[in-house]
Amino acid sequence: MGNGEIDRLLVNQLTERYDLVRSAVYSRMEALKIKPERIGNKSYVNSEQLRLLDDLHQAIQSGRTTAEFLDSRGLPKAGTESSELSSGLSIEQPDLLRFVTAIAAEVASKFQPALPAPDPLAYFERLEQAYRHGWLLRTSEIAELLDLLPSEIQHYGDTFSEAGFIFTKAGYRSGGEVAWRVSKVVK
Repeated sequence: MGNGEIDRLLVNQLTERYDLVRSAVYSRMEALKIKPERIGNKSYVNSEQLRLLDDLHQAIQSGRTTAEFLDSRGLPKAGTESSELSSGLSIEQPDLLRFVTAIAAEVASKFQPALPAPDPLAYFERLEQAYRHGWLLRTSEIAELLDLLPSEIQHYGDTFSEAGFIFTKAGYRSGGEVAWRVSKVVK
């Protein structure tokens, strides 16, 4: 192989060589009954297998199907039924079924009613309710309402104000979390 011909090629390099996804490369290798050689944790095709893959790729690029290529070379067809897409890419039935199922799920999702967008001001209503009812909120509840980390709130000390409300430490809730009284900023 001294004239620049490739002795062997990593299987994962075939996707770039043919500009295909991995499953398409493996479908072609299966159709050609190519078993890559494993060396360590890497798989390789030899020069003869690579030539066969190159010939199949060229045939598909010129508009022929995998089945036509196999017939022209007198190669046996794979034991499973395969479908040919208009691109000439051979997809085995289980792959085709997964493909069709994925498309059906995508189409079905388009007909699902859209959920209403969450109200970005809803936290004001919840804080107003806590103020009116005299509820004591946990640090984690305030953190969620104000979109803060609980550790940020702990650094504020005994009192802090945010969004027109004043939060004052008022003891502890069950589980040991600090309880906060909610009041309003007086103008």
